[in-house]
Amino acid sequence: MKPLVTIGIPCFNAEPWLAAAIESALAQTWPAIEVIVVDDGSSDRSREIARGFAGKIRLIETDHLGGNHARNTALREARGEWAQFLDADDTLEPEKIARQFAETRDGAEADAIYSPHWFERGGGRWVAEIDPSLDLFAQWLAWQLPQTGAVLWRKSALDALGGWKEDQPCCQEHELYLRALKAGLRFVFAPTPHAVYRLWSEDTVCRKDPHRTIRVKTALLDDARTWLTERDRWTAQHQRITARACFEMARTLARSDLAEAAAYHAERHARGLIAVEGPAAPLPYRIAHTLLGFEAAERIAASMRRS
Repeated sequence: MKPLVTIGIPCFNAEPWLAAAIESALAQTWPAIEVIVVDDGSSDRSREIARGFAGKIRLIETDHLGGNHARNTALREARGEWAQFLDADDTLEPEKIARQFAETRDGAEADAIYSPHWFERGGGRWVAEIDPSLDLFAQWLAWQLPQTGAVLWRKSALDALGGWKEDQPCCQEHELYLRALKAGLRFVFAPTPHAVYRLWSEDTVCRKDPHRTIRVKTALLDDARTWLTERDRWTAQHQRITARACFEMARTLARSDLAEAAAYHAERHARGLIAVEGPAAPLPYRIAHTLLGFEAAERIAASMRRS
């Protein structure tokens, strides 16, 4: 007998996309699913759209308490052995759940089955890759563990973990992943992407305030570093991945506040957490950074962008 999978869709003012998300959930080839839509106090036509699927889904209506509260509501109401979360502006390809089970022996040794996801933006589409040669913490530090829809969670494991952190302002799945990894949940990789993450706006939770996102992400990275170091599990590879991430965040800050970026760069550098490498460090930039320092390199880069 196939295990029941609950697909939980949190929704807040998702009128343009909600129907497609629900249809993609209902179109799963896995034979045992239930779909729960949790409307988080929408003021548009989202609830009306969800009601149009009466008899096929369960609709739960709440006050506006945030996406993670909506996800936890779906988790509490779920009857399934497994939980699949799907943001209301994203979709699942029909084989998503079935393929993940097929590639992991029906999840027999998994608490979380994770896969790469499709990333769609401006009419383009590409796979957000996961490097299976990296250990799980390295994948997490590199921000490779996937967007919400690409994971299938064993409900009992997620319940034991306490579900989603409801006051987490951004980096929500990454905070959950870190708790899961620290708790020793069993992550099993399924290599085929079938979840579609659509970036249609720069006003998403993590993009609308990059300064806040950088503060939150940095705190998560530091938490992981401390936890791994205390257990003698922090490696040179972990250090390099984290240092590259901090360098990239310093460059992002510099686009809007060079003084704040310079202070961040100095603090991270003092802890050995700046690595000037990767796509954010083309050769001319690396030369300027080496010869003139971070602030001068950023001023030159800003001047080149304006010209």
